[in-house]
Amino acid sequence: MTRRFVTGDENFSPGHRACIGCGEALAMRQVVKALGDNIILVNATGCSEIIASALPTTSWKIPWIHTLFENTASIASGIESALKVVERKGKRKKAKVIAFAGDGGTSDIGLQALSGALERGHDLLYVCFDNEAYMNTGIQRSSSTPYGAWTTTAPSGKMSIGQKTWKKNMPAIAIAHDIPYMATACPSYPFDLMDKVKKAVSVDGPSYLHIYVVCPTGWRCKTNLTIRLGKLAVETGIFPLYEVEEGKYKMSVDPPELTPIKDYFKIQGRFKHLSDEVIEEIQKKVTGDYQRLKEKMEGL
Repeated sequence: MTRRFVTGDENFSPGHRACIGCGEALAMRQVVKALGDNIILVNATGCSEIIASALPTTSWKIPWIHTLFENTASIASGIESALKVVERKGKRKKAKVIAFAGDGGTSDIGLQALSGALERGHDLLYVCFDNEAYMNTGIQRSSSTPYGAWTTTAPSGKMSIGQKTWKKNMPAIAIAHDIPYMATACPSYPFDLMDKVKKAVSVDGPSYLHIYVVCPTGWRCKTNLTIRLGKLAVETGIFPLYEVEEGKYKMSVDPPELTPIKDYFKIQGRFKHLSDEVIEEIQKKVTGDYQRLKEKMEGL
């Protein structure tokens, strides 16, 4: 049996204010473990910022900067450019710049700045923590909210199914910028996640990591189901784990047979209103998208 060792150092320390069962806090801990100390972290407004930095305390043991929803990638780009100058002058070894943002701060408010950073080729890692809504400000829908899900601004009822649009494919948008490395990950698969973080920071140029994080508060699920829900998202094909390295696609986890999405839906309150017909419609979309993705994989 192969043994895997993970550092005991904690640059994201306990004592933060995350909700019980927060998948985002777990993901942040795993990402930072894989990154080490020689980094500068730029953090957008959102859950990840609020839970860890309420004055006068902080859970961060590394250089950390809070910025706004819309300009996280811009601030990270500026820091990366400044570090190049400092290194060129021989004053210090260059640190790796990391950007953290949620799905709203990535696929909605911050998309323009992110696209610019990727297009310009800045040497940084952008991490999106995707809990599929604006959870920190009241569970409002984002463009990353899945079709049919209940949110406070896309409520279900007699006149509405809930979210009326399909989830924006941010990994595909990142790939379209021809960046050296893009990967999806989930803290339910910690070694896969940390391996991808290490790959992402090893490339010369921009890299993008899209991490699926369960939010019991917004998803209306039990707090002890965080890991199970993350695995179900992968096993159903709702959130495939894959990476694209220099344009080559590789599946990280490929179940021999996809689990029906109803097994994933039935333990979340945000989907409890969906009829069998709507679930079947979503199932066809998930199955079709998964097969089209597999067709892009090397050697398949």
